[in-house]
Amino acid sequence: MRFSPTSLLSLAGRLATAALLTQCHSVATTASLTQPAPSAVVQPVVVTDPVPHDTDDPAIWINPTDPARSLIVGTDKDADGGLYVFDLHGKMLPGKTVHNLRRPNNVDIAYGLKLSGQLTDFALATEREQFRLRAFRLPDMQPLDLGNLAVFVGEPLAERLPMGIAFYTRPTDGALFAIVGRKVGPREGYLWQYQLSDDGTGHIKATVVRKFGKWSGKKEIESIAVDNELGYVYYSDEGVGVRQYFADPAKGDVELALFATTGFTEDHEGISIYKTGPQTGYLLVSDQGANQFHIFRREGTPAQPYSHPLLKVVRVAAQVSDGSDMTNTALPGFPHGLFVAMSTDRTFHYYRWEDLAGKELARSPEIGHEGTATLVSPGK
Repeated sequence: MRFSPTSLLSLAGRLATAALLTQCHSVATTASLTQPAPSAVVQPVVVTDPVPHDTDDPAIWINPTDPARSLIVGTDKDADGGLYVFDLHGKMLPGKTVHNLRRPNNVDIAYGLKLSGQLTDFALATEREQFRLRAFRLPDMQPLDLGNLAVFVGEPLAERLPMGIAFYTRPTDGALFAIVGRKVGPREGYLWQYQLSDDGTGHIKATVVRKFGKWSGKKEIESIAVDNELGYVYYSDEGVGVRQYFADPAKGDVELALFATTGFTEDHEGISIYKTGPQTGYLLVSDQGANQFHIFRREGTPAQPYSHPLLKVVRVAAQVSDGSDMTNTALPGFPHGLFVAMSTDRTFHYYRWEDLAGKELARSPEIGHEGTATLVSPGK
């Protein structure tokens, strides 16, 4: 959702999340904290070339053989939109651009899906006005679908407009899933989860395996993020908070937590995960109307496994930021990880993690750029 930036939030908020138990749902309790004062405005290291229309969501692809040649894939959300690919210097790579997409909204990146016997990395984007997903191989951005990845089939037309997307790879069997949100939908079963696989011709097919997730009905649900190691999916119920569920459909549809319910100026948006270890780190949530990100603890405690206390609020130069992505991989110029956020000036901003973390938050070890450079899996 887009709007004019409003005044900054009051510095005296209290973070409180509801504790709610019903027969089918168990919501975690999060202790209230005094709202941290926002930091000074953090400036990006890189601002990308502008896209023609309207940036919305980025995704980071880590090149497995040479991380210095990693890429940023970003959506240009318009009826005549596209997927634009940038290098780590923010330069657009025209030969990789995908044009003629009708309002591509969000994008995520998957690693190692077997297609025609080959392990394949690819970007998957929601094409809102065509009611479908589009898949493109990385790094050459060649199509991996036949234009037939329709979503929310059988729903009323107004409830078939896809927006958010995130991948989950199940560790027990390597099954790959896409979790997809939409512009509007029912109060229950707002998100649909699809298993992705080879259709027998080297193209991707998507099979519905689950319909889950509450919606407040207040605004919309766009941003979705998955924590593969801990096995959770998070999504922003705009104007309400962040909801947490198990990512594995076999574990059921119980809502585990609703947090980030106070202290936001207008609209909860992009969610990104920074990993300091396999089970530790931070969740970054965009406070879109205030040009800042609220940073919560990733891991819970034995007593409160779904508790996510607010630790820090960081102002950024990116304006009215919607989508974002994060990696802890060491990259040239980003020794402790890269954070990418869209900005309404039609660009994406690249930030160093240490600039966001300051002295308050931990950082992952600085890892060299040769060979495998990730501390943990490179997904969101």
